[in-house]
Amino acid sequence: MIELQNVSKWYGDFQVLTDCSTSIKKGEVVVICGPSGSGKSTLIKTINALEPFQAGEISVDGIRLHDPKTNLPKLRARVGMVFQHFELFPHLSITENLTLAQIKVLGRSTEEARMHGLKYLERVGLSSQKDKFPGQLSGGQQQRVAIARALSMDPVVMLFDEPTSALDPEMVGEVLDVMVNLAHEGMTMCCVTHEMGFARKVSNRVIFMDQGRIIEDCSKDEFFGNPDARSVRAKDFLSKILAN
Repeated sequence: MIELQNVSKWYGDFQVLTDCSTSIKKGEVVVICGPSGSGKSTLIKTINALEPFQAGEISVDGIRLHDPKTNLPKLRARVGMVFQHFELFPHLSITENLTLAQIKVLGRSTEEARMHGLKYLERVGLSSQKDKFPGQLSGGQQQRVAIARALSMDPVVMLFDEPTSALDPEMVGEVLDVMVNLAHEGMTMCCVTHEMGFARKVSNRVIFMDQGRIIEDCSKDEFFGNPDARSVRAKDFLSKILAN
């Protein structure tokens, strides 16, 4: 579903990604973790071309991102993205947030988009909030709306960029529950997160990054269950994060 080959990226003279290669199969759930500034969020944003990259190749569902003929807006419509800070339109109702991209990008009628959006709003347990505005919802509810909005575009893959890091601790669980259900339904998912409980529960693989490089790319059982086989940097990260 997703293929990265020797992807490198620079901000000016600073290299933020170095020779990153991995592949994610259909239905796989992959967690990307690592210390702050290791390139995790940048890597996930290259997968739907929100961040350009200067070297290497990326393909999503057979579509090559680096091909100048590729229609990037059309590709992004098939790759659901959930951000750290929700990115909902504050001046639009929840229903309008769910329907706008469906109408503008997918060409659906207002009624078709509304029915589709409300189906996913119900799926995340928020049907009763459809006429409210984002500012009237808690952070956890806003993030669940953001997930419903992404799903209403019928994506082939879902990308999550630290979806719980801006939430109060008691709201984290409600968002993770939605993500766990998605994983169990077979959605292909790639998630940047520090939630190691989530990684242990539903991920197939863990990618560990440090200083713009992929240091570890292994099954969750290898990553958590065999720390002595991990790199020094990964062992240090695990000892700190699991102690908490």
